Amino acid sequence: MKKSSINFNINLDEDNVPEEILWEATDKDTPGLEPTKSISLSLWDPVQKNTMRIDLWTKDMPIDDMKKFYIDCLGGFSQSILNSTGDEFMASETNALAEKLAEYLKKQS
Repeated sequence: MKKSSINFNINLDEDNVPEEILWEATDKDTPGLEPTKSISLSLWDPVQKNTMRIDLWTKDMPIDDMKKFYIDCLGGFSQSILNSTGDEFMASETNALAEKLAEYLKKQS
């Protein structure tokens, strides 16, 4: 059986706010740690039947980039919903929300 790992290193300031987020994965094209400004991780608890979320971002990540990040996450969720469940309605509705929010951001610029 093949094993794969994804690792995050979070450097915090004195107030425990992320200053730097680094990540690496065994299946990544380039070896070693790479910087990122934000991560959003969701884990399903099959016993409690709920989701644990870990959302982190560096204190220097621009607000507009954060909004784009979450819109991109929604678009990705749309495709994941379709791939994992085959539910075209849920995928379409999620994607429509992502598109609506992207339009909203364009108007704000």
